[in-house]
Amino acid sequence: MRREVKYGLIGGSVALVAGVVGGFTLFGGSDESSQEVSSADAKSGEDGTKVATGPLSAKEVQTTSREFLTAWQSGDTAKAAGLTDDPEKCKSALAALGKQARFSKVTLTPGTPAGDKVPYTVAAQIDYKGTKAAYSYRTSATVQREKATGKPQIAWKPAMMHPGLAKGDELRTGEAEAPPIKAVDRKGAPLTPEAHPALAGVLDSLRDKYGDKTDGKPGVELFIHRAKAAKPADQLPEKTLKVLSKGTPGTLKTTLDAGMQSAAERAVKGKKSASVAAVKPSTGEILALANSPEKGFNLATQGSLAPGSTMKVVTAAMLMDKGMTSPGKSHPCPKYVTVAGWKFQNLNKSEIKHGTFAQSFAASCNNAFISQAEHLKDDDLTKEARDVFGIGLNWQTGIPTFDGAVPVQSDAQMAASLIGQGGVRMNPLNVATLSATVRAGSFHQPYIVSPDLDHRTLAKAPRTMKPSTLSGLRSLMKLTATSGTAAEAMSGVSGDIGAKTGSAEVDGQKKPNAWFTAYRNDLAAAAVVPASGHGGSNAGPVVRALLTAG
Repeated sequence: MRREVKYGLIGGSVALVAGVVGGFTLFGGSDESSQEVSSADAKSGEDGTKVATGPLSAKEVQTTSREFLTAWQSGDTAKAAGLTDDPEKCKSALAALGKQARFSKVTLTPGTPAGDKVPYTVAAQIDYKGTKAAYSYRTSATVQREKATGKPQIAWKPAMMHPGLAKGDELRTGEAEAPPIKAVDRKGAPLTPEAHPALAGVLDSLRDKYGDKTDGKPGVELFIHRAKAAKPADQLPEKTLKVLSKGTPGTLKTTLDAGMQSAAERAVKGKKSASVAAVKPSTGEILALANSPEKGFNLATQGSLAPGSTMKVVTAAMLMDKGMTSPGKSHPCPKYVTVAGWKFQNLNKSEIKHGTFAQSFAASCNNAFISQAEHLKDDDLTKEARDVFGIGLNWQTGIPTFDGAVPVQSDAQMAASLIGQGGVRMNPLNVATLSATVRAGSFHQPYIVSPDLDHRTLAKAPRTMKPSTLSGLRSLMKLTATSGTAAEAMSGVSGDIGAKTGSAEVDGQKKPNAWFTAYRNDLAAAAVVPASGHGGSNAGPVVRALLTAG
């Protein structure tokens, strides 16, 4: 989906290529394009001529950028492109502004250079089948020195054409690829980016995927057509830059809950970085997604972080499924454990000498889990995560998601995976699904739009936990919520509850990423607050806010 973005820039007609040479503001300085080369900043080329080196002079920056912008505005795409380090790509991009973006009457107004960077405003007229609109925006170009010749040249980047363009993206004007949508929550309440800024990107993605499956009609827009990402989870939605004629929005029902969405946004607001997701365990319906900061990357569904000790939900299930332990069984947590030459120690060198597995789980004592590595096959944890909890399956949620990864590892890396480190990667939606699977008794793939709309097939886990494992895991998570590491955050939360904390170490980061996941009746949630410390005290309150709101 695309949404309109308003720029507080100069007015004027927008367009390109066969443009009119009017309104161009020249830089000060000489018109001559030749550059003087001092002996102090020069080297000898192969033919003995002096080749300029060192930083560009202000004159070189001004002259080169002026020549480039003058050639662009006059429609001499070959000359403009020839002043860059990638003439072929630049020429193609300049031509596309006229053919695809439908720009004409381009006016370029330079700003004041800052070192080798030259800002400028592009003003043009968009003309699509008689529908016209003015459009303007600011962007910039960087002047660099060509190593072989020493001559200044423009460093080609797609953002020179428009600041929103990345590699492979295109500016296009035409009938929108999907009608606008009027997204509503599970009860029919409207969901707008104005009321729920954290959903702006999600709503864009929903329009892209489902706009043409509603009763809406597309309008005419200037938009950024995104390059196809290598991974579905990384796919960016189309972005509307200018609406020439409005379309008719089509209603799209989602599984979100507007009240819970507001609670999620309040819970992460003000934090430098935080993310939370909530799901309905009995169905997999996504109830809320929120990130701080609100705009930008959707960490809640597309993030890929080590989940820390929240992974012990999966590890405990695996150990009990294999008959290696149970909640009441003696299961000490030694101060130190060595695996394949690597020595692991618990936080603060703590230990539980004669404890049960339940005590070790509730205290989140790492070596109670790491000590079991020597009795496991390299792929045991991978199979449990995938076959029981659905991690790593191809989720069809309705929006781009990273569906978790628990790779097959060996030796110390496999041992670290047991406590959510090593190569294990998840996001709040994945971790919320761990709790949801325990509460429901089986994996239900998360989704934000009903599969009935597009008849897509949801992912299914091949098996479920043994009944004794399920009851044992529920008791472990309840104990953690009532008297373990999650007790402070879950204090006073009533109903059928269970929780697990996590703190994931990150190289070069002073404080670990704080994780927390929990369920209360038919509601499960998970949150991460990067670089904040302990999961219970930092991510716990975020999850609690959703559990009590629901």
